[in-house]
Amino acid sequence: MAMRDITGAVDFAYLEAYTMNDAVIIEEVLRLFQQQCELWAPLLDTSHEGWRDAAHTLKGAAAGIGAQALSALAGEAEKGDAEGAAGRLERVKTEMNAALHDVAAYVHGLHLRSLKG
Repeated sequence: MAMRDITGAVDFAYLEAYTMNDAVIIEEVLRLFQQQCELWAPLLDTSHEGWRDAAHTLKGAAAGIGAQALSALAGEAEKGDAEGAAGRLERVKTEMNAALHDVAAYVHGLHLRSLKG
């Protein structure tokens, strides 16, 4: 996995500007995002009482790293009616996976750059 594998699900230019391009901070923020996804993803199902809370948390976490599509979808899921929630949550999970893919590729790229000195 490398930078060429980034799909655009995350606007890393936003994150780089926000962190003043500090690789240590960027990696820390991205690791926190990965942890948030790991914690909240199992609740992105209407069978769980906390699915709205999970969507709300992911909305903020995604916005913080520049994953605007994920943030928007999570916001729609959080506020939408219960009837259409299952479909909206599936879209959130799909976009979350795309963002996680981009994050993994970006972090891998950071590690490669650090090896080059």
